[in-house]
Amino acid sequence: MKHVDIYTDGSCKCNPGPGGWGAILVYRGIEKVLSGGEPDTTNNRMELSATLFALRALNESCDVTLTSDSKYVIDGLEKGWAKSWRAKGWKKSDGAPALNPDLWEALLNEIDKHTVHYVWVKGHAGHPYNERCDALAQGEAEKYR
Repeated sequence: MKHVDIYTDGSCKCNPGPGGWGAILVYRGIEKVLSGGEPDTTNNRMELSATLFALRALNESCDVTLTSDSKYVIDGLEKGWAKSWRAKGWKKSDGAPALNPDLWEALLNEIDKHTVHYVWVKGHAGHPYNERCDALAQGEAEKYR
């Protein structure tokens, strides 16, 4: 199975507001850079979108190391929160509706195709790929201001 490192970040101006996401996939030293945005969104939706579009860019099942500064994404996947929300009809343990079920559903479907290892990094702390993804996300969000 091929190993791919994926780095992601999302950004939102005036959350909610104009947002962007960035992702960098690295396979055998070759980088694929992806980015996008929306005119009216939230930071969490952009974090999820970055991860979703990065995984969708893989053409086959891979061993993936996913690195993100989003506890929402990393914990939602690694701790099984999203699968639990889905099993409860997109309700959290306190009965409140889980946010972004459309993106979580699509993301869980993509995750199931791969073996994924999760790495959380502190944002804005000098991690080279996280900083680059942040710049991509910020640039995309600026397009909608």
